[in-house]
Amino acid sequence: MGRMSMEEPVGETGELPEYAERVLDVADAIPPGRVMTYGDVAEWLGEGGPRQVGRVMALYGGAAPWWRVVRADGTLLPGHELRALGHYREEGTPLRAAGPATEGHVPRIDMRRARWDGGTGDEPGTGGGAGGAGRGAGTHT
Repeated sequence: MGRMSMEEPVGETGELPEYAERVLDVADAIPPGRVMTYGDVAEWLGEGGPRQVGRVMALYGGAAPWWRVVRADGTLLPGHELRALGHYREEGTPLRAAGPATEGHVPRIDMRRARWDGGTGDEPGTGGGAGGAGRGAGTHT
């Protein structure tokens, strides 16, 4: 499979659960420098919700580009901020400077420019809203 580390739980057959495989396929499809929220991924799949996507990423996302699936407010994953920030800088992901009140002065993702809608416009700032073609716009968390 190549995605899992030795610590990650798998089914009795050694295979990923089908939903987890679908979530990781979406994460793999997000272009460098772009992001989708947990809610965007669930909406794209037409199944589950932000919490289910977050659970999949926490359990199985270690070998996927986990830093491209983010919180809707653009805050970096607690405990993984520096690793994520390194990926964002390397990929040119649009970031917003941290204000003086921000703990540790860690920047946020500029969601307006970095959010990917699953379309072909993969340059930062060229994507539209969220979700896949033909899917209704919803609230993303």
